[in-house]
Amino acid sequence: MTRTVVVDRGIGTTTTRSGRRGEPTRESGVFELSRPDRSISASGVRAGFDDPRAALEQLRSGSVSAVVGALPFRRDRPAALFEPVTMRHHDGSAAVTHAPALPAFTVGNLHDASHLDRVAAGVAVLADASSPLQKVVLARTVELSSEHETHPMAAFAALVAGTPTGNGYCVDLSSAGAEYSGRTLVGSSPEVLIRKSGDVVSCHPLAGSAPRFTDPEQDRSSGRTLTQSSKDLREHAFVVDALRETLAPFCKTLDIPDQPTLTNTPQLWHLGTPISGVLADPSTPSLEMALALHPTPAVCGTPTDVAYSTIEELEGERGFYGGAVGWCDAGGDGEWMVTIRCAEISADRRRITAYGGGGIIAESDPDAELAETVTKLGTVLRALGVSTDV
Repeated sequence: MTRTVVVDRGIGTTTTRSGRRGEPTRESGVFELSRPDRSISASGVRAGFDDPRAALEQLRSGSVSAVVGALPFRRDRPAALFEPVTMRHHDGSAAVTHAPALPAFTVGNLHDASHLDRVAAGVAVLADASSPLQKVVLARTVELSSEHETHPMAAFAALVAGTPTGNGYCVDLSSAGAEYSGRTLVGSSPEVLIRKSGDVVSCHPLAGSAPRFTDPEQDRSSGRTLTQSSKDLREHAFVVDALRETLAPFCKTLDIPDQPTLTNTPQLWHLGTPISGVLADPSTPSLEMALALHPTPAVCGTPTDVAYSTIEELEGERGFYGGAVGWCDAGGDGEWMVTIRCAEISADRRRITAYGGGGIIAESDPDAELAETVTKLGTVLRALGVSTDV
């Protein structure tokens, strides 16, 4: 089934209601979110928002019919949100036909040892008894280049096809301003930040990871070990406690299991906790809750402000990695995914920056953390036809 929820009234100049003015691009207003049970496809830009609070205000007032796009990792950086001209809901995951072929890529240093120093520095801060930091998420990038253009929909199609659940997203970032004009964010996130349907909300935080293996017994053993890992259970508890504290004021009931369960992607085992609740006010927009929840300790750390400053010092600018991608309609329904397993395609489409990270606590081992980033980067790299053995 396909349902059009925004009527096409023509595409004009992109305007940003925080005062900026965006430039239309050849992929202006592209938004795709593929999920196992439902997919969203939107196009055209009626109004752009680099300030998510302005977008939320317009949703509440009924001035816009829907908002789609991406939130950055840092709250003080511009968002890439827009009211689309057309927006369609599809049952099931996205089925992309006639996508252009992917080019061949030259890949940067996949096993970059500088991440070892970054993690070691983070562990030193965490081990300092005078530091309030309990967890920090540190990430790294891998650069890909090609002599030929990478069409964003080709990358999106490959990412959706590369996961059994059909997860994937593709977002034009131009509404974030001139710096991001023509850039596209693609990825395949398994983690739901928040989903709202009527008065019911749900999320499924993932924190704590272990690699998958082709040998069935070795694979099962890796999963069992994860469920018994005090390091990973502690890391996961930070995330669940933060979500409980943030969601409780929105909900009249909130159901949170006492223990995480084991979930998986083709590359990784994860500890996950399915959370659900009933809203006290059914009109609460999904975007409002996404802004309240973001960033969770799963992508930032705890306490949030200390983790933010540690990431800025050790890692630098993240852009949209570790943010959120999603949609919210005029009734408040919507879904926002945590922006992980992602890459950014440059405006000229010949360069791609892929991101991978992991939660660091005082017991973390730098070599294991580097290996975890390689595994996580594999979601994007393999979809693009790049071996993680390079």
